[in-house]
Amino acid sequence: MQIILMETIAKLGRLGDVVNVKSGYARNYLVPQGKAQRATEQTIAEFETRRAELEQKQADVQAAAKAIADRLEGLMLQITQKTSNDGKLFGSVTNANIAEALNEQGFVIDKSMIRMPHGQLKQVGDYSIKVVLHGDISAQVTVSVLGETAI
Repeated sequence: MQIILMETIAKLGRLGDVVNVKSGYARNYLVPQGKAQRATEQTIAEFETRRAELEQKQADVQAAAKAIADRLEGLMLQITQKTSNDGKLFGSVTNANIAEALNEQGFVIDKSMIRMPHGQLKQVGDYSIKVVLHGDISAQVTVSVLGETAI
């Protein structure tokens, strides 16, 4: 299915690009979220009339994401979990736990924005986590998992 992108989407294209995607991806995700429209002559002409407005809107969103990324970069989060005597966690630290810790510090971060390259954290230690804020704007955050021995 041919669509026109209403915003920049990582690994797919930039604002205004006409791309081919699978029809299910377009119908179920891109179009309902307002990220794309079906590429017809009418929608392409409509896009061209609104191009400046959409580019300004995207620039504002990127500037806000960049400001948050600058504040997040190098941040050290401490999360305490119950552990056994050998340092293994009872349970694990997930992206939801990290998002909750960031929200407590005043950042509005959804758990889907957190990329954990090695999966859930199951040991005590320091881990580098990537927070993707918008498209290609991201920040590295250090998560320090502290152990609290269970009685």
